[in-house]
Amino acid sequence: MAEPRVPGGRGAELELPCGESVHVHDLDMGMREYDCDCGDAHAVVMDVHPPSRFVPEFLVDVLRETVDTADETGEFGTMHVMGVVMEEFPGEVASENVEEDQDVGYSLVWVTDFDSRRLHEVVVELVVELMEHAVSHADDSDAMTQFEEAMLDFDVPEFVEQYRRERDFSGPHDTAR
Repeated sequence: MAEPRVPGGRGAELELPCGESVHVHDLDMGMREYDCDCGDAHAVVMDVHPPSRFVPEFLVDVLRETVDTADETGEFGTMHVMGVVMEEFPGEVASENVEEDQDVGYSLVWVTDFDSRRLHEVVVELVVELMEHAVSHADDSDAMTQFEEAMLDFDVPEFVEQYRRERDFSGPHDTAR
């Protein structure tokens, strides 16, 4: 007997920002982009993907040490990264909680209206903003000046290009080569 497609349950259908939809069983853990019927590629992120997919592990460690999360997940992670993206681009990110569907291997999935490279740039830009906000709350004007000077030389597209070249994005575990 076929299972009904109930939102958030087994067999969920995810309504994409472009107006198309995708069955969550068509999104596997190794997927980073979905080639949509609309003709565009959409970035795919799952809760099992590490935040180091976007930024180096040492920076993830710093974020985990400095960002207090107000939820039961404990430490800063991919769910928080995508929450910030959704806050900044609410109409361009679709998400689904599929924790009741043990057949997919993940609990949360996000699909963006933009491709994986653009999502990567967006995440890096938002992490830089988060860091700038944190530094601005420090009672150290020298730290803020140093941060601002360092950011003048920081080129997000160049960083993303280099980071993506140095990482293995072909498997379910984003690891350094």
